[in-house]
Amino acid sequence: MSDGDSRNLFSWEDGEVETERVEIKRLTPFIGGRYLEGTSGDGLTVINPATGAEIAVVAAAGPREVAEAVEAAAQAARGSWGLMPKSERAAYLRRIAELLVHHGARLATIECLDTGHPFKEIRDLDVSGAAGWFNYFADVLGTLRSDVIEGVPGYFSFAVREPHGVVGIIIPWNFPLFLLARKSAAALAMGNAVVIKPAEETPLSTLEFGEICLEAGLPSGVVNIIPGEGETTGRELVGHPGVDLVTFTGSVEVGREVASRAGQNLTPVVLELGGKSPNIVFADADLEAACASSLFTFCSNQGQVCTAGTRLLAEASICDRFVADLVNRAQRVRVGDPFDEKTQVGAVISERQMERIERYVALGRQEGAKLLTGGDRYILPTAPGGLFYRPTVFGDVDPKTTIAQEEIFGPVLSVIPFHDEAEALAMANDVPYGLAAFVWTRDLSRAHRMIEGLQAGSVVVNSTNVGRPSIPIGGYKDSGFGVEGGIEHALSMTKLKAVQINIRGEIPIL
Repeated sequence: MSDGDSRNLFSWEDGEVETERVEIKRLTPFIGGRYLEGTSGDGLTVINPATGAEIAVVAAAGPREVAEAVEAAAQAARGSWGLMPKSERAAYLRRIAELLVHHGARLATIECLDTGHPFKEIRDLDVSGAAGWFNYFADVLGTLRSDVIEGVPGYFSFAVREPHGVVGIIIPWNFPLFLLARKSAAALAMGNAVVIKPAEETPLSTLEFGEICLEAGLPSGVVNIIPGEGETTGRELVGHPGVDLVTFTGSVEVGREVASRAGQNLTPVVLELGGKSPNIVFADADLEAACASSLFTFCSNQGQVCTAGTRLLAEASICDRFVADLVNRAQRVRVGDPFDEKTQVGAVISERQMERIERYVALGRQEGAKLLTGGDRYILPTAPGGLFYRPTVFGDVDPKTTIAQEEIFGPVLSVIPFHDEAEALAMANDVPYGLAAFVWTRDLSRAHRMIEGLQAGSVVVNSTNVGRPSIPIGGYKDSGFGVEGGIEHALSMTKLKAVQINIRGEIPIL
């Protein structure tokens, strides 16, 4: 099975950026295989966070459009798509993957304008990664079989998997295209139809995905896209009785609301929520690689990554020199225009998110942490309205303080020294979250002990988070439940049906 891109994520090497001029045309909901001409919802103003300029106004889906999208998806799930042979569904998924790559420059340009994420990373990692999810689940389809259940005398018993039907997908603003692919590829592979609500800040690449579906010849109603506010469109989708499963990525607070509202209809949910991931560096580690990775994991996508290693736990004997090297590297990170080939850190998504970062940085100072670098906005002379924030490192952080406990979702790192393995493990687990953890050590036995003790859905040793389609990842504690990735993800997109066939003819009686 294909498993995505294996490039070195630490290097941030310069390269040529190839973009194409784009005219953004698709600004209305995509329902039943067509873009609507009018909607009952309000308009969403989309802002380029790197310039502060308005990009577009998108027509939001109101209750009428949400109902139409759910009905279109239900018809497709009950009809041609749900009944389609697996090999034919797999062919559609592979065609979508091909088109994502073919239109990669356009998609990356649109997403860069929409998110402020550096263009090179979107083109080289997010677009190719999105294609990888569709190829992976096309491959998975060929491996799934019904399970025969042994040990029931007189009966031939087996279990079959059937699609849920309509899957409601709510994606966040940090990786719109990549997370759209991760969620929808598994759902579509298993015969479900989907209704996708993009984040109100970043609807453009998701709406463009409708064009990909049309070009791929996907049957109408299989994919539906309904932009809108979370409190209106999202709430309507989650609470619709025709939705058979909801998958959501976002904050813990909104995740609780999603689970509560879906629960009114007993609709199952998959939740990937926040994180405050520990990045644990032992003295025996490859410190050069660990430092490069530590910089990448808290700066990538402006720190707007739920698995980001924003708590650096460094062994006391090497902490000072390790952090000095890290601060030196952070001060040389290139912040600025996302379309500039030398940019490594682009724009924060919105003024609201910028103010959140600033509040946490101010709180870190008040709580006694030592600001080692950053801590302020970066003003780009050519785009003074852009939302840029310098990579920020706090030293001497008390592990109980707010900046060490709560998710900031910005390029802000808290450094916490530890003296032994037991202390590192205790501090790593002493937060409400449990999404990811990173361990740096050459000691294989220690690595296994840490893996066993860490309360996280994903543990990575001597690397950063890579996000392969074949790796199942879920959350512990407040980081959610359910799984995405791997065969387990595909199976979660189905309902289990047990079948028992009496082959002896004996009927049990009282």
